[in-house]
Amino acid sequence: MPARLDASARRPHVRTQVAGGDAVTLGEQMRWWGLAMLALLLFVWAFSSAVTPFLAGMALAYFLDPLADRLEARGLSRLAATCVITALALAGAVAAALVLIPLLLDQLNQVIAAAPQYVAALQDFIERQGAAYAPEAFGEGGVLAKGLAQFEAQAKDWSLKIIGATWSGGLALIDFLALIIITPVVAFYMLLDWDRMIDEIDHWLPRRHAPTIRGIAADVDRVLAGFVRGQFSVCLILGSFYALALLAVGLNFGLVVGVFAGLISFIPFVGSLVGGALSIGIAAFQFWGDPVWIAVVAGVFMVGQAVEGNFLTPRLVGGSVGLHPVWLMFALSAFGAAMGFTGLLIAVPAAAVIGVLLRFGLEQYRLGRLYQGGEPLVPDDPDHARDEARDRLAELHRKRARAAEARDTARDTARDSARDGG
Repeated sequence: MPARLDASARRPHVRTQVAGGDAVTLGEQMRWWGLAMLALLLFVWAFSSAVTPFLAGMALAYFLDPLADRLEARGLSRLAATCVITALALAGAVAAALVLIPLLLDQLNQVIAAAPQYVAALQDFIERQGAAYAPEAFGEGGVLAKGLAQFEAQAKDWSLKIIGATWSGGLALIDFLALIIITPVVAFYMLLDWDRMIDEIDHWLPRRHAPTIRGIAADVDRVLAGFVRGQFSVCLILGSFYALALLAVGLNFGLVVGVFAGLISFIPFVGSLVGGALSIGIAAFQFWGDPVWIAVVAGVFMVGQAVEGNFLTPRLVGGSVGLHPVWLMFALSAFGAAMGFTGLLIAVPAAAVIGVLLRFGLEQYRLGRLYQGGEPLVPDDPDHARDEARDRLAELHRKRARAAEARDTARDTARDSARDGG
């Protein structure tokens, strides 16, 4: 991207002349930007419950903006395009809620009611199978048996207490109502004014560094949009497949398990592993003595994982978004622990931004004295800085693209060879 190759925005010794006549060093600019970012994070952390509907509305507007642009290209005004998208989204959400929520609530109630029975069955199984090998631990009166008996007595009570505590509090109800009422309103207005907001923000950028900032923002947009839009499609397809397949098999709580497995499928392998473990555990109790159906349940998740890894993720997400699964899990854990549900909402965008900034910083490091061991690749002469930096960085990007192409070719060749061999 030419905007990212603007060498004049990258010299660490550059001083920017401001209106008052004083020069602002790059270090001073970084400190001010860092303080602004810290203030924003503190604000989000302090008011996390209040800003959740606004963050959700902003996210919806961001992901629906390309659709609004396409409708505008077909002759609709921005207002008409926004109204059409909002009406379709609300109709789809209401229809899904009317169909799915009663089923989910019914199966959740069944899970709560059946929890003590499943614990009792597990206790009986452990006592019968484990007493022969370690009677002091597994036999009647053993340590594990006592623990399971206590858990059995409290399982249903704990479940009811958790749900009661969640829904009895007026604050939780207010937050939920705010989320489902305020979010669509915020999304509507932000989608309506999205292009104007972006243009206005562009006018706020420091003029000297605007091309570089635009390039970084374009990289963040590419990574974030490619990951979330593609992964949302993957989760939707897998969740539907798991839920329908488990319902067809006749597995108890199949809808709940399938939807849950689909929701957490944005972390590679986690959805199939967790959903498969839950389903096989339920199937072991439900179909005990009939291993064919247990194998069928396991096969559902094996097929889902194979389709995800070989078809859905490569085609819908791709391998160039730059969000490694380990980095994604760390971001979700860290932001979730710090900010709760709001942290989960901003974890993926924050991971994308940090990843792009780290890659940008590494590019600057490779152009600097510390890496080169001498003169930096960006010379002090401003007349030659832009062209030389552009050439060097373009070569780095070409090498990176060739390496990525070689990896993709090797992966496709290995996959074709394995398929032919099978």
